[in-house]
Amino acid sequence: MRDKWAVRESVWTALETARVVRGKSVHDKIPNFIGSEAAATLVSELPEWETARAVKSNPDQAQRPLRQLALEQGKLLYMAVPRLRDERVFIELDPARAEVVPAKAATISGAFKVGRPVYVHEMQPIDLVVSGSVAVNRRGVRIGKGGGFADLEYGLAAAAGVVKPGTPVVSTVHPMQLLDEDLPWTQHDVPLDIVVTTEAVIRCDTGADPIPRPQGIYWEDLDERKIRSIPLLVQLRKDSQPAG
Repeated sequence: MRDKWAVRESVWTALETARVVRGKSVHDKIPNFIGSEAAATLVSELPEWETARAVKSNPDQAQRPLRQLALEQGKLLYMAVPRLRDERVFIELDPARAEVVPAKAATISGAFKVGRPVYVHEMQPIDLVVSGSVAVNRRGVRIGKGGGFADLEYGLAAAAGVVKPGTPVVSTVHPMQLLDEDLPWTQHDVPLDIVVTTEAVIRCDTGADPIPRPQGIYWEDLDERKIRSIPLLVQLRKDSQPAG
């Protein structure tokens, strides 16, 4: 089995060579693939999407069309603060507010201008999680760009109870990002329920051995530098330590 970095490098290079992504380079990024609008439309036809009232999404360009659709359809949208650099780790975008114009608020810069920073315990229950990916497989294993922030966002939301074990997780990708091979995963990696490409919906088949969902923060997987760079983790660790 290839390691995560080998998979990432292979997919990034293949996408760039095939010219199916926007921008000169997608290395170290969630690929902004051509056809992301078509994938977003397919997601919007899912029953899980139709019934969702609150959606948590990654902030990357590839999922911008889906964030815009969420706001246009009146859904409450949560985006994480980049690199979780504030204790209020999420931005809440409420389409009922006049200043939340979907096309602008779906971008990172637009979200920060009109969104409301919230603590994780202030969030409404999440009905659907949207994750960006570099590579995925049909079992639901997802490989991100390597920063680990998407998994931390999920872990924080799960620990606060706003994301439940049964909350569906979906990712939109280019067909070339869907790999027919086993992919590595660890206990803090969030598995996918649904993969949507530019032309198909794939419901992940976990078989008799489903991948367990993270239940919170796995401190043993975090180094000191990562913890100190995220104010909320610093505070949570402090709160968990015995007094005196």
